[in-house]
Amino acid sequence: MPRHAPGPQQSGDVGLLRGTLDLFILKTLSWGPMHGLAVLQWIEAVSKQRLQIEEGALYPALHRMEEKGWLEAEWGHTEAGRRAKFYRLSTGGRRQLSAELARWNHYAEVAALILEAREGAT
Repeated sequence: MPRHAPGPQQSGDVGLLRGTLDLFILKTLSWGPMHGLAVLQWIEAVSKQRLQIEEGALYPALHRMEEKGWLEAEWGHTEAGRRAKFYRLSTGGRRQLSAELARWNHYAEVAALILEAREGAT
């Protein structure tokens, strides 16, 4: 399955807003530990394949979030027996998820006000 880089829409693919990938990763890992490919597959499945993320975008984000202390990681084996790094939310990651969800919800409310406005409304 081809992967599309986050960016402009391509044939039904939804582009990512800046910073949204971190939120999606944090939300995905709120369900429990996963290896990188499982994170990517979960996001794609939940979005009904409307959002496809390149591994080249996912893995740097996972590493950056691990460096920030939002994720903890350990090596293990996938269901297929492949060696992989499994990520889980740290306490700081749970706090960050909460903060990011609040920020996203605020943004969505403001966007809805603007997009639903009628001419002359103030």
